[in-house]
Amino acid sequence: MPVSALVFRDWLQELAPGRSAADVCRQSGVKRSTLAQQMVRGKVTETTVVAIARAYGENPVLGLAHFTPYTDLARGTAAPTDGELLSQVATPRLLEELLVRGGGSPVLPLVPSAAPVTHAGLECTTCEADVRHWVDAIDDGDLRQRVSEAAGIAPQNLSAQLRANRLSPELAVSTAREAGVGLCNGLVVTGLVTATEAGWPHASCELAVKRLPTAELAFMASERLGELGRGLRRQTIDERAALRVWEHLG
Repeated sequence: MPVSALVFRDWLQELAPGRSAADVCRQSGVKRSTLAQQMVRGKVTETTVVAIARAYGENPVLGLAHFTPYTDLARGTAAPTDGELLSQVATPRLLEELLVRGGGSPVLPLVPSAAPVTHAGLECTTCEADVRHWVDAIDDGDLRQRVSEAAGIAPQNLSAQLRANRLSPELAVSTAREAGVGLCNGLVVTGLVTATEAGWPHASCELAVKRLPTAELAFMASERLGELGRGLRRQTIDERAALRVWEHLG
C-alpha cells in the first residue's frame, strides 16, 4: 500500500533538508513526473521511498519504518530460517549440489565465478527471488487464510498474486507477521530491499544449501523438477489450444 504523501514530505525534509524535488529526483533516479503524480494523488509508492532512502544513505528498512503500515519493520528484523533461505535457492543450484554430493561434478559451472549473477534483492549467485516458495516454506497450514483476514483481502486475490509469484510489499510484511518470521524477509523475497539491508548474514542461502541433509536435498530438487514439469505441461496445452483457435479462424 502506498504511503501518505504528507508523511513522506515530512520525512523527506528530515532526510534531505533544503533539497528541491528536482535535486531529489536527480539523486535517486526517480522521474520528476512520477514523483509529482504520486504527491498529487496523496500516495507515494514504496519503491519511491526505497530509492530516495538509498540515494541519501539511509537504510530503506528504516526509511519505510517512518510510514504506516511499516512502523514495526525495524523491530521485526530477524534472521531468516533455513526454510526461508532454501526457498530462494535456484533449482539449478540444488541440482548442482546433488550432483556433487553424488560423486560427480557439473560439466560447466552453473554460475560462472568470473561473472556472478544476482537476483532481485538477494545479492547471491545461488539465489532466485521466489515469493511463492517463500510462502510455502513458512506456511503452517492456514497461513494464507490468516493473511487474508488480517489484510482484508479476498483469498482468491491473494492466491492470484502468489500464482503470479508476486506480493505487494504490504502483503509481504503481513504474511511475515502472521507467520512469525522476520518482517523484512518478505521485502527481500519481493525484491524491494536487499538481503544486506534486511540484515541477512552474508552468503546465507549458500550456507543453508551446505547444511541441508542429502536426503532432504534430493526431495527438494525432485519437488522443484515436478513443479517445472507441470508448468511446462500447462504451457504446452495452452499453446496447442491457441494454435487450434488460430487454425479455426483460418
